[in-house]
Amino acid sequence: MFLLWGFCGADLQAADTYRRQRERMVSEQIEARGLRDGKVLAAMRKVERHLFVPERYRDQAYGDHPLPIGSGQTISQPYIVALMTAAARPHTDMKVLEVGTGSGYQAAVLAELCKAVFSIEIVEPLGRQAQKNLAGLYKNIQIRIGDGYLGWPEEAPFDAILVTCSPTHVPRPLADQLIEGGRMVIPVGREGDQNLVVLTKNGGKLRQESVIPVRFVPMVNGKGKTY
Repeated sequence: MFLLWGFCGADLQAADTYRRQRERMVSEQIEARGLRDGKVLAAMRKVERHLFVPERYRDQAYGDHPLPIGSGQTISQPYIVALMTAAARPHTDMKVLEVGTGSGYQAAVLAELCKAVFSIEIVEPLGRQAQKNLAGLYKNIQIRIGDGYLGWPEEAPFDAILVTCSPTHVPRPLADQLIEGGRMVIPVGREGDQNLVVLTKNGGKLRQESVIPVRFVPMVNGKGKTY
């Protein structure tokens, strides 16, 4: 009995530590930079980022930087996740496509705010791990292992599309799968010269707004060739 209570106490203490770290992450890294969307901030406070990073990095899970998640990929810094989420203008009736599942963290944040999230990951080990990370947490996320450049045509159209890897140009299949009036949040450019942009579909055309310079891994196909 003593050992059981000791174990539970340690778990509770760890959970409280992570909760306080999330609060600090939101206030110091996100709100302090001017992001004021209350629903997005609440989602960032709720989703346990440490569950989406390898165990050896969990003590850094709420730091203001990306972290390795394996296969040469990273989980984006919290501010970028919040910024991209807010730029999509999420709501409870929204159907979202995410390209680049990674560890599943961005999908989890979107799932807190949207009706359905469809997420594509081209690196199979990452996609399988994301499925494990999300198992039992959300019923409104579907993950596919495949080429995100092609989107998810049988589930289109989407109210919003978030892309967490950088192509050199806006993929036409993704543009076609965006609903009229919908928004695509995507980094575009070559490594070292990327910009996060928001594209709004109006009359079948995309109106572009630049947000900030960013650094994402390149978008690749199944053979590792960059788009």
